[in-house]
Amino acid sequence: MSILIAFLSLVIEFAVGYPAWLFGAIGHPVTWFGRLISFLDTRLNRDTDSDALRRRRGVHALLIIVLVPAAIAFAVETMLAGIPAGLVLTAILATSLLSQKSLTEHVEAVADGLDNGGLDIGRVAVSRIVGRDPKKLDRSGVCRAAIESLAENFSDGVVAPVFWIGVGGLAGGVAYKAANTADSMIGHRTPRHEAFGRAAARFDDLINLPASRLTALLIVGASFFVKDADAGNAWRTVQRDAKKHRSPNAGWPEAAMAGALGLALAGPRSYDGVMVDDAFMGEGGRRDIESADIRRALKLYRTADLLLIALFGLLSVIVIAA
Repeated sequence: MSILIAFLSLVIEFAVGYPAWLFGAIGHPVTWFGRLISFLDTRLNRDTDSDALRRRRGVHALLIIVLVPAAIAFAVETMLAGIPAGLVLTAILATSLLSQKSLTEHVEAVADGLDNGGLDIGRVAVSRIVGRDPKKLDRSGVCRAAIESLAENFSDGVVAPVFWIGVGGLAGGVAYKAANTADSMIGHRTPRHEAFGRAAARFDDLINLPASRLTALLIVGASFFVKDADAGNAWRTVQRDAKKHRSPNAGWPEAAMAGALGLALAGPRSYDGVMVDDAFMGEGGRRDIESADIRRALKLYRTADLLLIALFGLLSVIVIAA
């Protein structure tokens, strides 16, 4: 019933999100994973150790980060399977792994900030969802960053977790989210984490491969239903530009979004004062991006998200009927 759990979790989280009061009371799975990752990073990642030893310990840490939460989730799902409303309760727990509603709210806040408070407020809003230097972003840069974050986080914050919930139930979704959190915390090419976080970064690349491609297809499909979106150009841009991105996965949803909206996304940008010379997704597209383009991207995202829900609904019907 993993497919049905995935479908129900999408529907519930789409409607209510993750309530702020619940976050205040018990936190969030990502914060729990974060504490475990920080503990292992402190205990196992020593500056005095060789890179080879740090790489081995990074593998050991990743196994703990992924397998321990997954085992707990599997035990919970097995326990809930024995009670009348167990399937629904499992789906409710799985909603904590998705971010449909919060993603909309955070990206919409950037457009609202630019429209109502100006560039400085827009920079503050976008700094909550991207890692680049907000003070170096002009208005178009803020808008570009918000749209890129929307495309990428649709993949790894919505499509990927629900894909792995569909494959492995609550345990599959938890394993994915734990690994993805590890990549965001220790999977960076810095002196401290270059060796220790290598396993986390490579594993995250691997487990995001199917979702990034599916996300691109969903955005292309949504372009048929959204006014002023170009499905044909979205598909051509994915084929041409996706593999040029420095990430093996981020380029797929970003290229689809860029092509659909006729924009140029990604390209050179600054992280912690270091310039990253990345290729443009949507080469030749418009670079003068405005808050109205963020709202166009949100409309496209919402439509693609509805297609995702419909896809899992159809799969649930097929599974039940089989």
